[in-house]
Amino acid sequence: MPPHLLETMIEGILRIEESYLNGHPAKRLPTNVNVRFSYIEGESVVLSLDQEGIQASTGSACSSKTLQPSHVLTALGLEHEEAHGSLLLTLGRHNTDEDVKKLLEVLPRAVERLRMISPLYRR
Repeated sequence: MPPHLLETMIEGILRIEESYLNGHPAKRLPTNVNVRFSYIEGESVVLSLDQEGIQASTGSACSSKTLQPSHVLTALGLEHEEAHGSLLLTLGRHNTDEDVKKLLEVLPRAVERLRMISPLYRR
């Protein structure tokens, strides 16, 4: 996997209003990005991305099969709601610039659509 893909993905995601990188910006696995979006559930983002052929997980229910937030995210100091708004993306050796470009086209629209129907979001 070219190293610039992860950097491009993080920079593009953080352009989305009220999006945040979970964890240290540099001291992280070179293939994983964990981000969160205010006012929406990560699981809803996962489903929206899946409809576009993009695989992701929430970093919470995916591994434990419960609705409890990830203990790692709460240990980082995230509130329950923040952890539930998190999204885990992983790049592999077969991912390309086009894959990241597609994600950065689809994700902002999905986040905006989900926020518009969220009872927590106030414009």
